[in-house]
Amino acid sequence: QLAESGGGLVQAGGSLRLSCTASGPGSFTSHAMGWFRQAPGKEREFVGAINWSNNLNYANSVKGRFTLSRDNAKKMVYLQMNDLKPEDTAVYYCAARLGTISDYEIMYDYWGQGTQVTVSS
Repeated sequence: QLAESGGGLVQAGGSLRLSCTASGPGSFTSHAMGWFRQAPGKEREFVGAINWSNNLNYANSVKGRFTLSRDNAKKMVYLQMNDLKPEDTAVYYCAARLGTISDYEIMYDYWGQGTQVTVSS
């Protein structure tokens, strides 16, 4: 199971840190962790992903502003979001898959319920 937290309302230029907690059986380090987001009226899109050894990939739209990290001992993944823009407003989802990172949501087997991030202008 995955559970996101840390969403909220922030002004443009501000920061938020999202957290994703994994629970249940299975090896956390065997799973790559991804973040996706879905804005109103839009398709869900890739934000970033990280594997157990901190291989990373980011969407171009967030490179240089968002940073992924993970704490394997705590089974947690973090998404630090800086310099937020109104277009970052979306529901953010944490996802997990066995093996390597992927940009494609269909490759992920487990999903959290999402956390709302709203950036005001």
